[in-house]
Amino acid sequence: MRSTVQRVALLLSLFLFAMVPCARAQDAPAFNPFPCPRALTLCGERMPLENPDVFEMLDREFTVLVWDHAKVFMLLKRAARFFPVIEKALRDAGLPDDLKYLAVAESSLIPHARSSSGALGHWQFIPETGQRKGLRKDHTVDERMALERSTEAAILYLTQLKAMFGAWSLAMAAYNCGENRVQKEIAEQKVSDYYRLNLPTETERYVFRIAAIKIILENPRRYGYQMPEDQLYKPLKFDTVTVNVSSSVHITDLAQAIGTDFKVIKELNPELLGYYLPTGQYSLKVPAGSGRNALAALAQLNNGGQVAVRNNPSGNSTNSSQSVYVVQPGDTLTRISTTTGVPVERLKALNGLPDSHIEIGQRLKLAP
Repeated sequence: MRSTVQRVALLLSLFLFAMVPCARAQDAPAFNPFPCPRALTLCGERMPLENPDVFEMLDREFTVLVWDHAKVFMLLKRAARFFPVIEKALRDAGLPDDLKYLAVAESSLIPHARSSSGALGHWQFIPETGQRKGLRKDHTVDERMALERSTEAAILYLTQLKAMFGAWSLAMAAYNCGENRVQKEIAEQKVSDYYRLNLPTETERYVFRIAAIKIILENPRRYGYQMPEDQLYKPLKFDTVTVNVSSSVHITDLAQAIGTDFKVIKELNPELLGYYLPTGQYSLKVPAGSGRNALAALAQLNNGGQVAVRNNPSGNSTNSSQSVYVVQPGDTLTRISTTTGVPVERLKALNGLPDSHIEIGQRLKLAP
């Protein structure tokens, strides 16, 4: 049993505690919600936000992202590096600039991002789809991780999806879950409006996630993101050499010949998988200002194989050469693909070929 002194002390402490004013609600930390926009267009198409269900879907994705401070800051940093390349490709192809936010939704602009289903790169191509769209993948190279090449493939795919479904919202949905699934649901539900279709949960959220990314990245200051210019990741500077490698060339040998490291070449070309340069014709990035030296080194390392340099958006190339192949008697697209290392679908896309028909003397572009 407590002593009298203990009981008195307990009563006194309770009395003093009761005298302390409770924290008022207005003294608690305040989190003022950012209002979700009530009007929005995505890829030039109006979102029907007057529909409460549609608005709540957007509000969910917007609220989740706008309060994910670390993620938004990292997206802003990476966007400064990668958006210029994507924006130019979209502009040149005549596609909506908003499609760049699809790449953000897919990969958070992480070149090596990989999903549980095996999708890889900025645009998250699975191997089969990537190869159908002209991306090279073998034991030496995986072009799903090459920004320029994968962006070209994504533009080709999205253009086809838009032609198939007639609306960018459905094209983006099909990019997420596949055109066959979207076609099946349209046929079953007798509805061809993305906002009225019942789709897989991830796909139903997908377009709204892209829209939320657009809202925040278009005007980050409105939502409290003050990003100093010197904290943004600058676009990489490099020279691009177009090479036709016919023999085994170790990347370290090239790196040492131009005064850099294996690691630098690999980071400029994340699509390179091993220690050796792939055979065939393709574009290789080297440190800015080293284009001429790289050409000379590759000419020796490649046992006299052909190399050429072409212009690139960084403005660091030292020369210009248009890469073409002149069709010879007996040539087929498959044979030309084997000879040059350029996939068949890539040859078709570059040269506007509707099928595999080619003619002797025809000049085929091997690079943009």
